Amino acid sequence: MTEQAFAVPVSIENMVDDLREGLLPAAVFHDREVYDLELRRIFAKSWVYIGHETEIPNRGDFVTRNIGEDPFILIRDEQDELRVLLNACRHRGAQVCRVQAGNTKGFVCPFHGWAYRNSGELIGVPVRSQGYASLDLKEWNLFAAPHVTNYMGLIFANLDPDAVPFEEYLGDYKWYFDIQFALSDGGMEVLGEPHRWLVDANWKQGAENFCGDSSHTQMTHRSVLEAGIIDSVAAGAPKEGTGLHVHDCSGHAISIRQLPGEAPFISYPEEVTHHFHTGVLSQDQFDLAKRSLLHNGTLFPNFSFLHIGLSDSPQKPQTGFLTLRVWQPKGPGQMEIWNWVLAPREASPEYKRRAYQVGMSSFSPSGSFEQDDVAVWPGVTRTAGTVFAELNKVRFNYQMGMGDMSTSKPLTDWVGPGVANSTNAGEGGLRTFHKTWYERMTNTKIEIGDHD
Repeated sequence: MTEQAFAVPVSIENMVDDLREGLLPAAVFHDREVYDLELRRIFAKSWVYIGHETEIPNRGDFVTRNIGEDPFILIRDEQDELRVLLNACRHRGAQVCRVQAGNTKGFVCPFHGWAYRNSGELIGVPVRSQGYASLDLKEWNLFAAPHVTNYMGLIFANLDPDAVPFEEYLGDYKWYFDIQFALSDGGMEVLGEPHRWLVDANWKQGAENFCGDSSHTQMTHRSVLEAGIIDSVAAGAPKEGTGLHVHDCSGHAISIRQLPGEAPFISYPEEVTHHFHTGVLSQDQFDLAKRSLLHNGTLFPNFSFLHIGLSDSPQKPQTGFLTLRVWQPKGPGQMEIWNWVLAPREASPEYKRRAYQVGMSSFSPSGSFEQDDVAVWPGVTRTAGTVFAELNKVRFNYQMGMGDMSTSKPLTDWVGPGVANSTNAGEGGLRTFHKTWYERMTNTKIEIGDHD
């Protein structure tokens, strides 16, 4: 059955009017028909994060990952080329790789023994002379993602043969995206293996949260604020002047907390920041990083980042690090969170160990911040799946900061792209995420006036 055979579900077909009012149908978070269409129109057609090049530094290194719910192998082949191969034998479909990571020169299917090079090339079929004498091996290589790109060490793949190039997909968001990965010549390095865990919530819950849900921190994360693990400026109530939201940036969004006139540099110490310089960044990009406490954003659909300084004790200084998130769909009511901790490549081994410790203590299966979020998000999914919500066409409120809800207006002298607002008491980033989502689900373009 082709993607075209899946019609837009009734539950979202009139969603444009809701979006214009800052409302969202609850069905978006718990509807099987919606989810099935997402797999085909979003995950099969978007640039999806697969892994970081530092996870597979040597020829033959591989990790297993997913696009939507489909299993893939990310591997560096003998020619040093990065490949994303469908983890399925061309003979009868059995998975040729059943471990999460390793190093290999090839794969042998455990079902009938078809053998492949680590490039995906079919090189052997048992009893070929007796049963497959005329088989053309070149026509039966492992399937591969048609588009794979390595952008500043980040490896993305796209299953759509007609996909636009990654940088075109990134669009103006590149201005903010590059700041996270290009502060030093060496870029960012993954520390340790990614952690992953299951949460009974829809994948969009995490993705929209990282677009700028700044008003939840003062409530959801009150315990870490009271414990003194993070300063209220970085995670407290929204505040004009320090909190900044940027939305409608080529379909993506970012939230920034900054200290104008100061240089917290995302809590990186001088031993790390002395490696930082403009390089490929403009002076405006570099200056923004310099005055920033944190950046969090989502590259549609399910790749998020949080560049922040935290500590695991009020008695210890805050440590800057970058955490990457993938909100992996596992059905309409469940996701698997993948989490990587990164630090600048030039940082000392001691600093990297500390960054990893702090990263794990805050954003990991047992992290202080993580425990807060995953205690709340499943409730949204449960509500969305109730009969009451279905019968009453329940819609959630995303009107914060919209139109007459706020006296704050978009900045006219902002140095970067997108629509920037000097207060983070708004949900423009979340509305941007759902507008992009709706456009891709329906293959349409919509205009929403008075968006912020």
